[in-house]
Amino acid sequence: MRHPTKWSIRRVGAGCLALGLAFGVPGGAAAQEQPILIRGATILTAAEAGRIEDGAILFENGRIIAVGSTSEVEAPSDAVVIDGTGKFVTPGIIDAHSHIAADAINEGAVSVSSMVSIHDVIDPTDIALYREAAGGTTTSHIMHGSANPIGGNNAVIKHRWGEDAEGLLFEGAPPTIKFALGENPKRAGSPTLPGQEARYPASRMGVMDVIRQAFIEATEYKAEWDTYRARVAGGDRNAIPPRRNLTMDPLVEILEGTRYVHAHSYRADEILQLMRVAEEFGFRIHTFQHVLEGYRVADEMAEHGAHASTFSDWWAYKMEAYEAIPHNAAIMTRRGVNVSINSDSGEEGRHLNQEAAKTMKWGGLSEAEALATVTINAAIQLMIDDRVGSLEAGKDADIVLWENYPLSSYARVRTTYIDGEVVFDIDADMAMRAEIEAEKAELRELLGESDDPDDERDPGRRPGGGR
Repeated sequence: MRHPTKWSIRRVGAGCLALGLAFGVPGGAAAQEQPILIRGATILTAAEAGRIEDGAILFENGRIIAVGSTSEVEAPSDAVVIDGTGKFVTPGIIDAHSHIAADAINEGAVSVSSMVSIHDVIDPTDIALYREAAGGTTTSHIMHGSANPIGGNNAVIKHRWGEDAEGLLFEGAPPTIKFALGENPKRAGSPTLPGQEARYPASRMGVMDVIRQAFIEATEYKAEWDTYRARVAGGDRNAIPPRRNLTMDPLVEILEGTRYVHAHSYRADEILQLMRVAEEFGFRIHTFQHVLEGYRVADEMAEHGAHASTFSDWWAYKMEAYEAIPHNAAIMTRRGVNVSINSDSGEEGRHLNQEAAKTMKWGGLSEAEALATVTINAAIQLMIDDRVGSLEAGKDADIVLWENYPLSSYARVRTTYIDGEVVFDIDADMAMRAEIEAEKAELRELLGESDDPDDERDPGRRPGGGR
């Protein structure tokens, strides 16, 4: 594990500084320094191998080399060997819907904002990156907000605390875009301010109209480019390219099947409507987000080919969420829909293991099925399952070592690895906190301040009476 660089020591607040700077992973290209073998642990692979008792996992150069029983996996002579007796190992958790580590989320001034991208506003100093890694989350899908029927482009990141913005990006992750239905894009509860023009749409049917009209325009724009490219291929030197339209370009990618739609949704009727609009133009809604009434249209979603990324048990926080049920994830799973559990919250992203466990109570999913909702299922939705989401040889070494059973409220992360590098370790974290407290005490002494809470002196007053 490398020491933090000067870059990683940024002004992110005393609390952030105390919690996050011991595990800087600067420079993205640096490889894992030594092979690591964890042995004697119970390994929950989220793969065909399932649960392995008295298991071992070997990883080197940021990749998993072998997973199996302790007797099957041998350590190289230079390996760091970790005793996992009584502990558990899982893949890194994947959050399919997050808004952390971004300076901005919504471009709400227009109804179609497909020209903007979360890639441009990634904030690598967000302490949530470290805090969620401390809860086992290693990959997040950072999404545009839901102010628009067609929103901006999203970004998939790894929680490589200490990297710059570019270094957080998940290399090679297929591009995605955010759509939104319901109360948010029709601006429910958002009255127009004096002097401000009302923005269309203001109704659910208007939301569908905006989406349909955008794809009519995108189809025409695509035809213009197809004609131009055909003329160039045919040797026409006089062909003039159409005017570039950054709003239309991502929509053409959707039509061509190279950019994937993740749609904010709640009500069953709107889920059906959006699938029908997509089918009009020959594409599919890749993943419905929230999808709290997905249990009502699960068969139709499965037939369409849509995935679902939902909450475990959030509902009734607004009108269109009143018909949600905690059995939603399990019902959709049983009807053939690939389901993930997401956070949509910087706090919830710290304990997605517990959120996944609720599907065992509400709907009776098995241990493997529950774990899959925050690992391999989410990876499939983001089309990165060849790299992450399960513990299999050849995949990225995004690995979590737990002190207790992961699908439990008593679970606690001991160590989180991303690409074989430690991004969180409980012992190092506690030692760092002690060092920070000692430094604070030293500074108070130099300033003549007291750390006694009963001391009547003003702790903000500097010696000499100034502030």
